[in-house]
Amino acid sequence: MAHSQELSRRQRNQLNHRRLAGFTLVWLLSLALVYFGHRYLWGGAALVTTAMVGLNIIAGIAMMMANKKLLAGLDELEQKVQLEAMALALGAGLVGGFAYSALSQTGVLPFHAEIAHLAVFIALTYLVAMVKGVKKYQ
Repeated sequence: MAHSQELSRRQRNQLNHRRLAGFTLVWLLSLALVYFGHRYLWGGAALVTTAMVGLNIIAGIAMMMANKKLLAGLDELEQKVQLEAMALALGAGLVGGFAYSALSQTGVLPFHAEIAHLAVFIALTYLVAMVKGVKKYQ
């Protein structure tokens, strides 16, 4: 009986992972559509771009809700690893992001700070923290 319950939990987590991956893909594609559509499809029309950003926000909210559902379905140790990784990524993003912006705004950096750089930094921080967390509790 315990095996069937474990299998059920595993299947539920797999479904939640697939759901999160799907919503993440929709969010990323809608974001790409905003940038490329604005430039190549609808000739920079502000109303269309604003509507597409609205759809992107809705897709982002759906992605966040899918992530919340995924987290709720994890066991306590998996939640702990996720929480620690997310906390580190948030802290690093805030501290690193403001430092990066300050360096850019004061002209210390020879290039303009871009939000994409911060997103990559946060994602890599989260990824490294997840790997370390999993190894820590193995």
